[in-house]
Amino acid sequence: MHNTGLLRRMAAILYDTILITACLILVITLFIAIAGGEAIEGDENTALQFALAITIYTFLVGFWIRSGRTLGMQSWGLQLESRDGRPPSLSAATIRFFAALISWAPLGLGFFWQLWDKEHLTWHDRLSKTRLVFYPKIKK
Repeated sequence: MHNTGLLRRMAAILYDTILITACLILVITLFIAIAGGEAIEGDENTALQFALAITIYTFLVGFWIRSGRTLGMQSWGLQLESRDGRPPSLSAATIRFFAALISWAPLGLGFFWQLWDKEHLTWHDRLSKTRLVFYPKIKK
């Protein structure tokens, strides 16, 4: 187990962003199909906005509580754990999800915080009482 670097975290986020975008496209396509192929206004469609938010939440929190890893995290050898080394609970993962939004808000300062933190934790790590760890692949 090793501390995670900021670049490794960001690479996993980028990978997951691509996957989440694909999921969001599917949700939008479903809404267009329901509208009979007509254009939909996202700003005025509360149901669409809610569906998109739930899709993002379900993707991230679902992976975190099931295995402690999203597909992006798995690709980069990252594991989300509670302080006792287990995958986070639903409540901890939910806190982490919303705390990560707070970490992004001030130009990502909550993520960059790990560069100064003695334990290399971000704001959302601290607020959710979780940590992201790096498990390097063992070469056979």
